[in-house]
Amino acid sequence: MSQPKPASEKSPYYDIAEKYGVKIDFRPFIKVESLSAKEFRLQKVSILDHTAVIFTSRHAIDHFFGLCTEMRIAIPETMKYFCVTEAVALYIQKYIQYRKRKIFFGNTGKIEDLVPSIVKHNSEKYFVPMSDVHTDEIKNLLDKNKITHTEAVMYRTVSNDFQEGEAFDYDMLLFFSPAGVSSLKKNFPNFDQKEIKIGTFGSTTAQAVRDAGLRLDLEAPTVQAPSMTAALEMFIKETNKGK
Repeated sequence: MSQPKPASEKSPYYDIAEKYGVKIDFRPFIKVESLSAKEFRLQKVSILDHTAVIFTSRHAIDHFFGLCTEMRIAIPETMKYFCVTEAVALYIQKYIQYRKRKIFFGNTGKIEDLVPSIVKHNSEKYFVPMSDVHTDEIKNLLDKNKITHTEAVMYRTVSNDFQEGEAFDYDMLLFFSPAGVSSLKKNFPNFDQKEIKIGTFGSTTAQAVRDAGLRLDLEAPTVQAPSMTAALEMFIKETNKGK
């Protein structure tokens, strides 16, 4: 599993491991790191020129406040925050006192669900912290609704390299981003898939596997399996038929 180990022991992955007698290792293939203050300044963006921030993930929150601290930028009490989910909004409490801020959030995790709240506050000047790997979805939506905004890269995704002698003996690899597939090829340039199964979550990740010349054995989400855990359980059941 090319993701960090679940924070809770109640993860459905553990239920699957116990139910079907399989072993699941959590080994991230990628990691997220912050840009340096010098790198950020090259974008010539002034955070304090803005009155609101749009957060799409906890990573965005961590690196936004981390870089602000590094650059000694004091965020004003009047700053507003717009988050894709309540969980992301609550995470802001790691850096500020939640009750003293004006914080808005969506319910579905999709940026479209947050747009009505943003449009209600269309006089704000929005700042959008982004990863070096991103789409123009947010920019296009804000442009469409004539919202004043600035996007800036504050963090990047890099390969989480395997150490010499580190075990790599798996029957199946599950990826959640194209960057994870790139990391596999970087760490193992002579990787020979053979009987190793590969599963992905998301269409772009699936395409990255195909583009890498690898065989895709499991793809999520689907109507029958809207989550990776559901897809994995279906795959295991199918594999075990007749055994």
